[in-house]
Amino acid sequence: MASAAEQLASNLNFAAFAKAEDLKKRIWFTLGALFVYRLGTYIPLPGINPDAFAQAFQQQSGGVLGMFNMFAGGAVERMAIFALGIMPYISASIIMQLMTSVIPTLEALKKEGEQGRKIINQYTRYGTVLLALVQSYGIAVGLQGGNNIVTNPGLFFQISTVITLTGGTMFLMWLGEQITARGIGNGISLIIFAGIVAGMPAAISGTLELSRTGALSTGLVLAIMVLAVVVIAIIVFVERAQRRLLIQYPKRQVGNRMFQGDTSHLPLKLNTAGVIPPIFASSLLLLPATLAGFSNTQNLPSWASTILTALGHGQPIYMFLYGAMIVFFAFFYTAIVFNPKDTADQLKKHSGFIPGYRPGERTAEYIDYVLTRITVIGAIYLVAICLLPEYLIAATGVPFYLGGTSLLIVVSVTLDTVAQIQGHLIAHQYEGLIKKSKLRGGKRGR
Repeated sequence: MASAAEQLASNLNFAAFAKAEDLKKRIWFTLGALFVYRLGTYIPLPGINPDAFAQAFQQQSGGVLGMFNMFAGGAVERMAIFALGIMPYISASIIMQLMTSVIPTLEALKKEGEQGRKIINQYTRYGTVLLALVQSYGIAVGLQGGNNIVTNPGLFFQISTVITLTGGTMFLMWLGEQITARGIGNGISLIIFAGIVAGMPAAISGTLELSRTGALSTGLVLAIMVLAVVVIAIIVFVERAQRRLLIQYPKRQVGNRMFQGDTSHLPLKLNTAGVIPPIFASSLLLLPATLAGFSNTQNLPSWASTILTALGHGQPIYMFLYGAMIVFFAFFYTAIVFNPKDTADQLKKHSGFIPGYRPGERTAEYIDYVLTRITVIGAIYLVAICLLPEYLIAATGVPFYLGGTSLLIVVSVTLDTVAQIQGHLIAHQYEGLIKKSKLRGGKRGR
């Protein structure tokens, strides 16, 4: 059954949207910021031979580097100033969230509210700079090891590359924060979303071209398209799925008035972690490949070559690690964003209780039990969706990510952004009703 907010949102029209000036400004700001990001993915890194680099990239595009290029919106393929993308920030966020769970000082900062969150965010920025410096230096060294990729190799090229790539990542981090504060949706997620969507038309046209030339059968292409539609439907269904726990509030007396007891629901999303686990897992798996860069694989030690080979698409070790990391981050991130004990304490504070369970510790145990069970289902769903493209690549040789991780990110971010737009429209309607009621009240008072 649709909620009251969904019923109200379904009745909204373009006239209501046209009157929401603040919402239109936020949408235009978001589109402008994403345009700046896309523009930066076409500005090449200084000192690179584009033809030699394109040839070197084609030799490694089938590995994890292709996934990195997808997240970076094609910036890696062109070795643009945004080639590192937003991944260093995501990796720094993983590290900080792990540290807040094991270091008491950071855990205390997290509980301080807004002020503590600002300090943790500042530490995350410092970590982003450090990771970006390390990764950009690895890329600079790797580029110099390629065949005629760098026009003038040397210390100056390394310094300029490190400064440019690190500066690009810091600019994207700032841009994402600005989108979150002044635009619509989560800025970091929208930047990744924009990169994936920008590459989808070329991927679809490339697949159709393979079908036209006979490299892929028409039946296989049609099956992939049908599968993509089915995956989108499954993602929408699961992302909206909830397990609602019944909450009851007893009768209470305030002064001389007796208020009737009320019932409510505590909604627990089936996939509480959202799109974060596959992004975190991908970023960690991409770190070794990023540091390896474009070095000549013949010059690498045998153990390094073995690791890089094992981390290729369709390889059992890569798929096992990817699935295991998704499961781990699904539980880990759920534990971070939802604390059953705090929820139980809040219910007890407001005299709410779950029927059949005592307020306090027993309620917290029950919520944790239910949350663990639905997180198992959510983790299985994420693993199945995200490993789908790996099986497609290994079994059919489809050279793009039409499914799995990309569709999960695109659909999830779209649902979240549309929900925020609906929220702004509903708030605007309520503000209009309040203003009208005040005007009418003022006229009656005259």
